[in-house]
Amino acid sequence: MHARRGSTREFDVRRAFDENGAALLGYAVNALRDRPLAEDCVQETFLRAWRARFRFDPAQASERTWLFAIARNVILDAMRARARMPVIGDDAELESRAADAVDPLERLRMLESLAVLSEAHRTAVVAVHLHGRTYQELSDATGVPAATWRTRTFHALRALRTHLEGTEGSDAHPR
Repeated sequence: MHARRGSTREFDVRRAFDENGAALLGYAVNALRDRPLAEDCVQETFLRAWRARFRFDPAQASERTWLFAIARNVILDAMRARARMPVIGDDAELESRAADAVDPLERLRMLESLAVLSEAHRTAVVAVHLHGRTYQELSDATGVPAATWRTRTFHALRALRTHLEGTEGSDAHPR
C-alpha cells in the first residue's frame, strides 16, 4: 500500500463526499446548468480523486481545494464535450438562438472563487454585489450589525481578488 506524501490520513472517499459532495454539486450545477450532467461530473470528480489519492499532498492544498481543482477540470471537459455536440432543430429555431458570448471558463473561475470563500463571506458578496442589498437591509434581516457585513464583504472581495489573480492565466491542474 502506498502512503501519501506528508500525510498520515488515508483519503476516505465516503468522508470526502460527505464533507464536500453538496458543495461540489452546487458548483457543477451552477457551471453547467444541467443537474444530471453535474451529478455525473461530481461522480467523475470523486473517481479521479480516488485514482489520484496517492498524489494528493496536503502540504500543497487542502483536500477541499484539491477536489475543487479536479471538479473544475471535469466540468471543463464536460463543457467542451457539450460544445462539440451538434444542436438539432429546424432552421427557424437555430437562427433564433444567439451565440453564447460569455466565456464559460470565466464563469467557472468566478464560481470556483466563490466556492473557496467561507459561507459568511460568500453570503455577504452575493447579497451585496449580486442581489444589490444594502448592509442595513442585511442587518435588519439577520440581526448581524451592518459594520460586520461591511467587514465580511471587504475581506471576501480581497480573498476573491487574491484567488482570481492566482488562477489568472493558469489552468490549475490537480496534483
